[in-house]
Amino acid sequence: MRMRPTLSWSPPEDLPPATTDLGPVAGALEAGGVLVLSGAGISTESGIPDYRGEGGSLSRHTPMTYQEFTADARARRRYWARSHLGWRLFGRARPNAGHRAVAAFGRHGLLSGVITQNVDGLHQGAGSEGVVELHGSLDRVVCLSCGAFTPRRELARRLEEANPGFEPVAAGINPDGDADLSDEHVGDFRVVPCGVCGGVLKPDVVFFGEAVPPERVEHCRELVRGATSLLVLGSSLTVMSGLRFVRQAAQSGKPVLIVNQDPTRGDQHAVTRVALPLGAALTTVAGRLGVSVPAR
Repeated sequence: MRMRPTLSWSPPEDLPPATTDLGPVAGALEAGGVLVLSGAGISTESGIPDYRGEGGSLSRHTPMTYQEFTADARARRRYWARSHLGWRLFGRARPNAGHRAVAAFGRHGLLSGVITQNVDGLHQGAGSEGVVELHGSLDRVVCLSCGAFTPRRELARRLEEANPGFEPVAAGINPDGDADLSDEHVGDFRVVPCGVCGGVLKPDVVFFGEAVPPERVEHCRELVRGATSLLVLGSSLTVMSGLRFVRQAAQSGKPVLIVNQDPTRGDQHAVTRVALPLGAALTTVAGRLGVSVPAR
């Protein structure tokens, strides 16, 4: 039986109230040296739902765990069928105003770096440079046996050839690129092995139940140490992979600012949480700072 990972968090009653005042965010950016930490919420305006917000994917979808993927060939077949279909839809997503604003802040020298928990590549698509992909990226595939990397487009071509006529209609797409697809539609989908050694292929992303590589965590910790402040965009901070950097910043006396419409697990460490849609909020801040955000 597929078990649901521990992904929920209930906010305590004594969390500080949210605000709609963007002044502290504008002030932090004007001072420079801001490290951005983004989550799934920044990509919702690109048509990719988040996990926990209103209509979030966790209400109807249990993400694949590393343990299930590695132990169960049937689970891998379900995953790759759904992910193959999801990749077609995922690839059509385009950066939104929030991504473009972050890129514009970077071009104007206001940021010290960008860490994203997302695997969609939309920050880079908007023009941000040096983005640390905390949970990896869906556009790469890795062999669990020999460690060879393959571009996702190459795997997609091989899966197309192995599964001619695979054209089910997905009910929706999830932040991890996994499409909502019934087992009936998965059918006898054929999974292809590593082209180098014949081993099991896995997307180069950190599944739930899998640890972020230690060297990547340390790189992010170094970015926090070098930042003036930490700006969290569109993350509930429910899981420790992102929350630890908020705690680190707060413990070292660096201001933590959060823009997220719902309460987050990091609110108690923040000097402010702005409850506004990200695209509009960041575009407004850019306007106040005289930073031009491209329309597309």
